Amino acid sequence: MSAYRDKDPRIHGIQSKIRVVPDFPKPGIMFQDITTLLLDPKAFKDTVDLFVERYKGKNISVVAGIEARGFIFGPPIALEIGAKFVPLRKPKKLPGKVISEEYVLEYGRDCLEMHVGAVEPGERALVVDDLIATGGTLCAAMNLLERVGAEVVECACVIELPDLKGRERLNGKPLYVLVESH
Repeated sequence: MSAYRDKDPRIHGIQSKIRVVPDFPKPGIMFQDITTLLLDPKAFKDTVDLFVERYKGKNISVVAGIEARGFIFGPPIALEIGAKFVPLRKPKKLPGKVISEEYVLEYGRDCLEMHVGAVEPGERALVVDDLIATGGTLCAAMNLLERVGAEVVECACVIELPDLKGRERLNGKPLYVLVESH
């Protein structure tokens, strides 16, 4: 499901603030740059508000943000819905004891880590990132949360690249996106 399909009037403003940078970080990639969205306070607020409106009152106790751009959208959503924010980080960035989840990218492997004890069994979690492409990072995030007994309610992304079919890898977990990009 996406707000884009629902035609919320704020979506056009959000979409118009996302800059597409060709051939970054390598030839053939059309990079979806959200830094231009962040420069516009109204578009940034509308982005956060759309997520808050969707998740307020859904009994979500954890917002898990994926490094690094999930750290931009996750904390304000968590504050507004009354949930804690849990950062999911790249290896060796979190002090103390962590659990890890490796995953495969188109061009290699990566890993996400979460503090042990940050999420308790039975908690309801929302996973937040800026973009879903192939879905590998979101799957790793969900696996981390489910391994400690959390229930992943939904994944939320600002942008989806539907041609890369990441939604299909989510094992039936719902995905909510604001903007589709091709």
